[in-house]
Amino acid sequence: MNIPSIDISAYNYPLPDERIARFPLEKRDQSKLLLVKDDQISDSLFSRIASHIPGGSLLVFNDTRVIRARLEFFKPEGARIEIFCLQPDGAYGQTHQATWKCFIGNAKRWKGGELKMEISFPGSIITLKAVRGIALGDAHLVHFEWDSPEMPFEQVLEFAGKVPLPPYLNREPVESDADRYQTIYARFNGSVAAPTAGLHFTPAILESLEAAHCTFDYLTLHVGAGTFKPVSVSDARQHQMHEEELIVGKSFLLRLLQNLQGHIVPVGTTSMRSLESLYWLGVQIINGQEPAGHFNIRQWEPYESDVKIPPVESLQAILDFMTRKRINFIHGFTGIMIVPGYKFRICNVLVTNFHQPQSTLLLLVAAFIGESWEKAYQYALENNFRFLSYGDSCLFFRKE
Repeated sequence: MNIPSIDISAYNYPLPDERIARFPLEKRDQSKLLLVKDDQISDSLFSRIASHIPGGSLLVFNDTRVIRARLEFFKPEGARIEIFCLQPDGAYGQTHQATWKCFIGNAKRWKGGELKMEISFPGSIITLKAVRGIALGDAHLVHFEWDSPEMPFEQVLEFAGKVPLPPYLNREPVESDADRYQTIYARFNGSVAAPTAGLHFTPAILESLEAAHCTFDYLTLHVGAGTFKPVSVSDARQHQMHEEELIVGKSFLLRLLQNLQGHIVPVGTTSMRSLESLYWLGVQIINGQEPAGHFNIRQWEPYESDVKIPPVESLQAILDFMTRKRINFIHGFTGIMIVPGYKFRICNVLVTNFHQPQSTLLLLVAAFIGESWEKAYQYALENNFRFLSYGDSCLFFRKE
């Protein structure tokens, strides 16, 4: 790899427990907004973000939808087993039965056999059954069956599951989380964590951005539980990044190409990782590695060689590939890890929340704004900003 050792302890900061926002503000757009541009730090309100984003920018949103991924079963003798559904072994939308990759809480109390729960639906009650399958690292395959053959599993989860709040909130979900831990533009089921930078947006905010001649478009990256996985090794290069599914449409790529000379503003680190992954997909295609079925962007792929292909050529290569294959959408998986030293190809402004100490997302922020990240976070701590998923927001301009 063409990157030096990354001492993760250098990306730590003191985060008092009381600074973690346990609940969202009453109004989405009333969060504070931290601004970092040219090493200058200031603050504002998110409701005024349209006055800070350059006019004519393209904002890129992640329209994934958080599923109610936590299922709580009880064995006949009373033992509680929690099954955290991560992703399907196959396609979404399976009916009558489905197999998913899952985390299992209290797994030692479930050696085998079938778990059951009854689920109340409007006008009926169905039974959901679960059977534990093979281990996949720290997860397992779990096979589910339910006696409503036309109902997709995601709808079963809507009635039976709980909102998968981040573990650092240290509380059970309440009724309001079903709405507030979801962006207003969420569309496609698949995430077990919200793209939290988008939680601040309201219809009024979108209108104010349109008035500033900004445009919007959407991609889909299904956020996995690995987003909360801490870097537990001293050299972050040894950290194993999680992969997440990415789906992008042809019309989105066309709009992206049209806006490359202006400001591309990903809303959230998920959108940023997606956009930068698209650049590397185009590089793969130019180098003769056309995807067969789905693409895959490896964790350290951007650091393996000194690539000088312009972004316009890379994105055009994807479009040409889609035209040849007569497809309107392309999908695959990205495990890209963005760390200090990464050269950004697509993004130059970022809307994001505050991230955990010693996390891969904090490394991404440090890669984007350089050493200013430390001063910015210190400023936020000294000025009563609220941190993490339900906390306040940031608008960062890339440091060249």
